[in-house]
Amino acid sequence: MLCLKRRRAWSMFRSPSRAALITATAVGVVVTLTPANGAAGGIVNGFAQAVRHEAAVGALFTTSKGRLGKHFCTASVVDSPAGDLVITAAHCVSGGSGTIDFVPGYDHGSTPYGVWRVTKVYVDQAWRSSASQDDDFAFLRVSDPSAGIPIEDQTGADKLVTGTPAVHQMVQVIGYPNTANQPITCQNWLREPMEDQLEFDCGEYTDGTSGGPFLSQVNPSTGQGQLIGVIGGYEQGGNTPQVSYSSVLGRNAAALYKQAVAGR
Repeated sequence: MLCLKRRRAWSMFRSPSRAALITATAVGVVVTLTPANGAAGGIVNGFAQAVRHEAAVGALFTTSKGRLGKHFCTASVVDSPAGDLVITAAHCVSGGSGTIDFVPGYDHGSTPYGVWRVTKVYVDQAWRSSASQDDDFAFLRVSDPSAGIPIEDQTGADKLVTGTPAVHQMVQVIGYPNTANQPITCQNWLREPMEDQLEFDCGEYTDGTSGGPFLSQVNPSTGQGQLIGVIGGYEQGGNTPQVSYSSVLGRNAAALYKQAVAGR
């Protein structure tokens, strides 16, 4: 059964200065899983399990009149000097207009670390010009004035790692299927089936998991690690729930991160 990680557009995001574009996902298959004990506990190679939540990983939501709508993609906090950056797939933030909120640790309606408004979107020029599958990543600046501190101070963050060989690494991938109200997690070895693309094989990664982080060297006590990819890239993350892809995070990702840090 074909099941793109995302399919149809929603109207979602508007920054204070200009409209940005976003595409959400269509409903895929229903996920019925047995919860694991914590973010890393009970993970089985090649078999996805539900997980209570991971602080630095969350769901992206449509928002209308200050109320959360549906979640449509996954994102995660990345370490930055100002502590206010999140990474997701570029195809998650291309294709419509409206407001986006990021909810880290979302779990069955619970928002344990608050609701954070996306105020700016950064995508690479190669993605803007041609939706290059090798540049399917985006950084988002998020803000919650009521919190009084940056998001990273509340959730912790994964460390962005670019320009290093990612194949032959064991990674943990976390994502929010559209049909579930908690994330799933799985770990397996990475492959590089084609140049500048990583492949992660595990079932149940349906629509909504786009943008989910590829994490290596995960700290079992915090659930955080080195972020070396996000679900996206080839086939915008994959046409089936069993196979997911990521663009290789190389020079373009490093340059885009620097732009986001600088606020350009």
